[in-house]
Amino acid sequence: MVESVLMKLRGAVWSGLALIALAWLGFIDVGRGVTPDEIKWGPAPPKLPPGAQFAVIQGDPSVPGALYTIRAKLPDGYSVPPHWHPMDEHVTVIEGTIELGMGTTFDPTKLRALATGSFARLPKLEPHFNRYKGPTIVQLHGIGPYDIHYVNPADDPTHGRPLHCWIRGPDRRPGSSQPRLESPCPADL
Repeated sequence: MVESVLMKLRGAVWSGLALIALAWLGFIDVGRGVTPDEIKWGPAPPKLPPGAQFAVIQGDPSVPGALYTIRAKLPDGYSVPPHWHPMDEHVTVIEGTIELGMGTTFDPTKLRALATGSFARLPKLEPHFNRYKGPTIVQLHGIGPYDIHYVNPADDPTHGRPLHCWIRGPDRRPGSSQPRLESPCPADL
């Protein structure tokens, strides 16, 4: 009986240590959560058309293999020309409406309205475009690095500079909420 209790105790200790290690490494956000008034909005990366605001909610979108969650706040009529991503893009409409179309040319007849509460998974390398109806907030989540590639290079305001050069998540060291200061991106791009 004593051995049985000790084995259960040992299992509980190892499970607890594993959870602490995962939380310390940034894989689990332990019990904190984020309320809408705690979100710190800033301008979207210059890789996107002007007018949008971004907030990194969790993770670091620039790190390969890392989970991330981003919120985007978009004004009425905002639109992103045909583009694709090197990873699957998961989109949840928090507020408002996104009109989403698939293809390499912007065709308003192909737009499908996704209202508040809707979800879309856009497969990697699949060209798509969008337009926003009314003020809209969407949540994007996935596995980094997050990037956007325009079908027509002339639509890219940064002329091809990787998006991870513009988006940086919080420093994932324990006790730190400061943005990462280092960047693997060349300064001359």
